[in-house]
Amino acid sequence: MKLFTVGPVEMYPETLKVAAEQLPYFRTPEFSGIMLENEEMFKASIHAPKDAKTVFLTASGTAAMEAAVMNCFTAEDKLLVINGGGFGKRFAEICALHRIPYEELCLEFGEVLTGEQLAGFADHGCTGLLVNLHETSTGQLYDIRLLTAFCREHGLYLIVDAISAYGADEIDFERDGIDALIVSSQKALALSPGLAIVAVSDRLYRDRVMKIQSGSLYFDFKIHIENLKRGQTPFTPAVGILLELHERLLQIQEMGIERLRKQTHAVAGYFRDQASKAGFLIPKYPLSNALTPVLLESCAKEMYTRLKDDYGLVVTPNGGALENTIIRVGHLGNVVLEDYEELLKAMKAVQESL
Repeated sequence: MKLFTVGPVEMYPETLKVAAEQLPYFRTPEFSGIMLENEEMFKASIHAPKDAKTVFLTASGTAAMEAAVMNCFTAEDKLLVINGGGFGKRFAEICALHRIPYEELCLEFGEVLTGEQLAGFADHGCTGLLVNLHETSTGQLYDIRLLTAFCREHGLYLIVDAISAYGADEIDFERDGIDALIVSSQKALALSPGLAIVAVSDRLYRDRVMKIQSGSLYFDFKIHIENLKRGQTPFTPAVGILLELHERLLQIQEMGIERLRKQTHAVAGYFRDQASKAGFLIPKYPLSNALTPVLLESCAKEMYTRLKDDYGLVVTPNGGALENTIIRVGHLGNVVLEDYEELLKAMKAVQESL
C-alpha cells in the first residue's frame, strides 16, 4: 500500500526505526533536553524569534485550532474567518461553539481570495483573523503576504493554521507577522498522528494568553508554556511521537526547511505537469505544494476506490459537495517521482475503464 494522502503520509525509515523502539520514562533530564531541542529546532524551521513560545499538545490539529481560539480570544473580540472550504468552516464552528463573535469571508469553490474582499471587512471592528493557509479540502493556497498586510494595517492578530502548509509552502513566522501558527505531526513532518504544535508570538502571549482564562485545564497554554521552560509538558505527552519529532527535526535542520519545501514543490510540479499531459484537469487557482486536486466528472469516488483496491495506491478522497468531483493527490512525506509515474499509469487505466 502506497500513500498519496495528505496525512498520515509515507513515513521515512529513520522515523519508523524510532517508532519501533521501547518508549522511555519521560520525567527525566534526558527527555527534557530532547524537548528543549524540539522547541529550538521547530522555531528555527518556521523562522520564529527566540521570544516566541511553543506548545506541544497530545491532540489532533483540530484540537490545536480550538485551543488557539480558546486561549487567545473572548466574547469581547470579533474574529474574521476565511472560509473557503471544510477547514475554514471548522474555524467558524469553533468560534460559534465558544460564543466568540465572528464574521466569515466566504469563498466559493475556485474563487481566489483578493485584497478587495478583505478590504470589505476593514471597518468591521475585528480583532483577529483566522485562516487555514492551505485550505486542504480544495488545495487552494492563500496569499500570506496579503493577509499579513491587512492584519498589520488594521491591527488584527493573525492566527494561521499551517497544518498542511508547513514544509510544503513558504512560511516565515516573524516576517509574516504571524501571532499563532498551528502544525500537526502527520503532514510534512511525516510522523504518527496525535501531536500538534502551536507557536505563539510574544505579543500574543503577553497581551492575550496571560490574561485570558481559557476555560480548559488540559488545553491551557499558560501551563504548557510554563512547563516547557524545564523541558516538560504538564500532562503525559505523546512520548513516542515527540521522539519521532526529534529525529525528523534533526533531519530538517541538516537539510534546511527551504530544501524540503523545494523538494515538495518539485514533486508537485512533476505530477501536475504529467497529469495535465495525460488529460487530467487541474484547477487554475493558487495551489499549495502539499497536494494537487484533480477534477473528475462524477467519478472521483470510483477512482479513489479502484486505485486503493486494485492497485494499492491511496489518494485522498473528498467529502460533501465535492465528494464525486475531486480526488486530492498528496505530495508530502517519503514519495519520489517514480511513485507518481506508477500512480498516473493507474489513474489512466481506471479512467479508461469507467
